[in-house]
Amino acid sequence: MNVTQVRVWLVIVMIVGMGQPLVCGQAIAESEQDRIAQGKRVYVKHCAGCHGAEGEGDGYKMLGPEPADLTSPSRQKKSDATLLKTIHEGKPNMPSWKVLLSEEDSRDVLEYIRTLAK
Repeated sequence: MNVTQVRVWLVIVMIVGMGQPLVCGQAIAESEQDRIAQGKRVYVKHCAGCHGAEGEGDGYKMLGPEPADLTSPSRQKKSDATLLKTIHEGKPNMPSWKVLLSEEDSRDVLEYIRTLAK
């Protein structure tokens, strides 16, 4: 075996040893699905009350103006940074979630919100 072949085998052994699929794209897709699933759990617990089960802004309207329709094209066009800032800092009619949600939870919620596009 030459050095290149040894390196390839070492990479395969490392990947198999970690229980990860050999196809890197598949591992990434599974990881993304896990984040979306976690984001949905956090969304249902903390966001759906106002934004609605499907994110259409049809939940409770007790804090003032109607909650944002997260499925709308205009909302979906906003950058990740802008939406994360809104999650962290809140809006006049939306509380700040930075104290309750971790950075990872916030990013997972954003991943889930991106799946709500109409």
